[in-house]
Amino acid sequence: MAVEEARPASLIGELRYLQYEHGLEAEYLPAIRALISKDLSEPYSIYVYRYFLYQWAHLCYMALNPADNSLLGVIICKLEHHVSHSPVTQRGYIAMLAVSSAYRGNGIATALVKKAIDAMAARQADEVVLETEETNVPAMRLYERLGFLRSKKLHRYYLNGNSAYRLVLLLRPAGPENSRHAPD
Repeated sequence: MAVEEARPASLIGELRYLQYEHGLEAEYLPAIRALISKDLSEPYSIYVYRYFLYQWAHLCYMALNPADNSLLGVIICKLEHHVSHSPVTQRGYIAMLAVSSAYRGNGIATALVKKAIDAMAARQADEVVLETEETNVPAMRLYERLGFLRSKKLHRYYLNGNSAYRLVLLLRPAGPENSRHAPD
């Protein structure tokens, strides 16, 4: 029997969305790595995951199956001062987003992205950026539907030779009334 047929229709509405915590590493980091490595074109080492999850766990969310707490989706993000702009901005960054292929098309990715954006906005993010392969049409549609704009094409950006688009979501308009000064 196919996974699609075995999935109860009501499951999607009952999903548990959980903010990542350090205490969950043993239980969920292997599943996070497996899910992301299956779908994203870059091979990330354990250290890349820990870099994000140790420093910005409060910006990372998981979608869990309520029946068995198995991982169905994950988003991994960060938020830092970005000093190449004048004035300095608080830049959120969506590093990784993946949803199990059997559960795509049910709003899980949208919910995860919205949770991450809300968490970054609550921490005074001025903008949220990400890169996605130009061939990943579903991802492009998702982000553009949420208000992201294409800001730059990155030719041969990924190790597989594919190009990407950098997408930006402005959370707060640039201007003197919203200016921040570089940290001393």
